[in-house]
Amino acid sequence: MRKVSIAAGLLTLGFLSGCATNVSPHSYSVEAVGQVNRTISANVISARPVDISGTTGTGAGVGMGAGAVAGSAIGGSGRANLLGAIGGAVVGGLAGAAIEQNATKQIGMEYVVQTENGNLMTLVQGPEASFQVGDRVLVLYGSPARIIADPRK
Repeated sequence: MRKVSIAAGLLTLGFLSGCATNVSPHSYSVEAVGQVNRTISANVISARPVDISGTTGTGAGVGMGAGAVAGSAIGGSGRANLLGAIGGAVVGGLAGAAIEQNATKQIGMEYVVQTENGNLMTLVQGPEASFQVGDRVLVLYGSPARIIADPRK
């Protein structure tokens, strides 16, 4: 049964490693193809690195299930199996949540930009396109919104 719980943990980790949301400004979803988005010019007035976490609860759920199965194998009586399942579910849920949080954590950049009419906007995106204070950028509205370099500099 120990092998089953280890395998379940590894399976959970493998599953969750593919769950991180893509926050790259260079990546578009298939739904974005053919869509027209409003675009405005702006200047970067602040740029700082931030942590992006993307927990969904899947890790806790999978961990609880695996922990309950592994914990139910403890003991010989029905009561001991039940208590083992409950304890295993609690421990597995905590472990699964921690694994998911670690697997989905990403580094991003928070940009504050000032538009030509003086409005301020804040946007967080992946670190691939790094902008500095003073850079001229284009803000592309949409889902997700993004900031790209202004080629008209």
